[in-house]
Amino acid sequence: MSVQYAWSDLLPEVNPVTDGPDHPREDSGGCLRPPAGESELRRLEERLGLDLPPSYRQFLLFADGWGAEDDEACIRSVATVGWLRDLEPRLAEAFRPDGETPRSVPDDLYFVYGKEQDCIDLREEYVPDTLLVGHWNDGVTLLNPHVKTPEGEWEAWFLAPWLPGANRYVSFWELMKNDF
Repeated sequence: MSVQYAWSDLLPEVNPVTDGPDHPREDSGGCLRPPAGESELRRLEERLGLDLPPSYRQFLLFADGWGAEDDEACIRSVATVGWLRDLEPRLAEAFRPDGETPRSVPDDLYFVYGKEQDCIDLREEYVPDTLLVGHWNDGVTLLNPHVKTPEGEWEAWFLAPWLPGANRYVSFWELMKNDF
């Protein structure tokens, strides 16, 4: 079953869309970038060695990122997405202190989302393997390939220095609806 995500409702255009019902214009006020192509997404998936989660993949087909990548708030373009350990090694290493075992979080605490979630219930061992897809203020937007739904969605995180852990969501779509 294919789920459709209404990106045009979530991220409306500044200017009227003329290219189709769900594609941003190139002059969209600097917010949404023109869509990525299917071949670009396949190359990214080959580079990562994994299929992208459906909601994130569909977002990239809607817009190849949002905002300027040197801004405080952006969703990165296909060309600049990468593993946290490669793009922000100091941040990734901060969750692997020398000689310390990451804190274990049992499933009954970890797999809680929404208002009941305690953001401290983060599995630190996953942090270096997350995909860095964006920035928001002084935090980062990450996708976690270690936790996937049966539909192929990856868990999505918002990780910031002022949080004791991360706000976690079942998918990129849920993160965007709730944090952006």
